Amino acid sequence: MGDKHDAWFFIGIFILIFIIWAATGGPSHPLSFTGPTLQQPTPLGGGTYLQLPQSNFSIGESSVSLKGSSGGSYGTSNLVGGTFGIPSSYRGLVSLNYSVYGAGSSNPNNEYIKLYVAQNAGVPVDISGWTISSDASNNSVTIPKGTEVPSSGTINAAQDILINPGTNVLLISGQSPIGASFKENKCIGYFSNFQKFYPNLPQNCPTPSDDLSSFYPDYIRDSACIDYVKNLPRCQIELSPPPTISGACQSFSIKYLNYNGCVDAHKNDSDFNGNTWRVYLGATKSLWRTKNELIKLRDASGKTIDAFSY
Repeated sequence: MGDKHDAWFFIGIFILIFIIWAATGGPSHPLSFTGPTLQQPTPLGGGTYLQLPQSNFSIGESSVSLKGSSGGSYGTSNLVGGTFGIPSSYRGLVSLNYSVYGAGSSNPNNEYIKLYVAQNAGVPVDISGWTISSDASNNSVTIPKGTEVPSSGTINAAQDILINPGTNVLLISGQSPIGASFKENKCIGYFSNFQKFYPNLPQNCPTPSDDLSSFYPDYIRDSACIDYVKNLPRCQIELSPPPTISGACQSFSIKYLNYNGCVDAHKNDSDFNGNTWRVYLGATKSLWRTKNELIKLRDASGKTIDAFSY
């Protein structure tokens, strides 16, 4: 009799549990389908502070790989920390090359960073007023204005630097040998006669012989002029043509075989414009460390366009 009483007691308990389970939602209760969970841990310290080198800056659902190099070789053990900041609308359209050439050089004219405006930018990008800075040393410089087609022997008027899609920019730490930032063109190599540029200017000026045939109407009857000109290299200025050539040949040399004369003659050529701007930041000493560096490019509102470390 006692055993039967115990059995009814346990059956009663099960019935009571079933009634309570049904009253609280039964099979539709969320706990019926989920296991035990753990609350997400609170971020330590907050923010986006990172410890580098080969790290990714995570920003929302995207990231920038902060690879780094100096002179083309990537660092593997240098630690640089920093915050990416608020991403710019130019991010992905304008990018840094992830290298500093001549970093830490005693001559700031030999130190430069490459920047590129992507083909899909659609329209020219105004980079004047942007800043490039170091999180490591706190060095910061503003990208100045420039002259797209400079003139020789005069002070060039400066305008905002508009970079066309698909164009490269050399951000050179030092001061311009001609006093202005400029875009390379078909005649730019003539500047190398009197100033030193780093990297070297391209020497792709029109050949003196081609200019002779185009701008010296009687050249075919002036064999001495033809012989003289065909031995002249590209982009070489002839300040004092030899007296053995005719006066007309001397006038041709003085008028056309120099930068300003070349620009006047070829500025409407389809291949006149080059694909590289040289932008001089005006520093009198090196801007970037040889190692343990983090460099950022920011737009005029202070938002970050790109960054890299080495």
